[in-house]
Amino acid sequence: MSSARDEILARVRAALSDVPADEPAGAEPPRDYETSSPLSGEELTTRFCERVADYRANVFRTEEGAIPVAIRETLAAHGARRVAVPADLPDEWTAEIPEPVVDHPPLSPEDLDGVDGVLTGAALAIAETGTIVLDGGAQQGRRALSLVPDLHICVVRAESIVGSVPEAVEALTPGAQEGRPLTFISGPSATSDIELRRVEGVHGPRRLEVIVVA
Repeated sequence: MSSARDEILARVRAALSDVPADEPAGAEPPRDYETSSPLSGEELTTRFCERVADYRANVFRTEEGAIPVAIRETLAAHGARRVAVPADLPDEWTAEIPEPVVDHPPLSPEDLDGVDGVLTGAALAIAETGTIVLDGGAQQGRRALSLVPDLHICVVRAESIVGSVPEAVEALTPGAQEGRPLTFISGPSATSDIELRRVEGVHGPRRLEVIVVA
């Protein structure tokens, strides 16, 4: 027992060997972390596209006037016809959906499970982590809308991409203070079972398509 204790104490002493002798006990470590990204403009958009693709999501870059074309081609690639949409989605977007299913009044879980996918906008995206964030705001719908269907097509505007998580938290604060739920999406839903085998689609969409508009 004493040998194990001695080994543990030796490791603690080694870990503390570089602490100044005059530093008071319990002193807070420095927290001058970098909170903003040095990237901007096209570099920021490119970093986001690279990172979100790392999560096995598909990325489609387009321009404002070509959003309907991107939606049409993405739906066709998945054979998706019945697609759930928030009630405030632009008409030119929903016009490309063969059978749009508007979430008003709110669709039941069974109805959401029965559609081919869902199309939404986003509150913002984080370049460094390849994360999309929904906060229930404009063109996003309620939280269940993007969690139940197996396919999520999300339109992200380049001007809504921030560099880092701290920047995202600051931008999302007003919505959070209003009580809107925040959903952070880093690729298709995936987890591992007890044998560490990857399982997709357990806690959300198994397929994620991201249309980045610049």
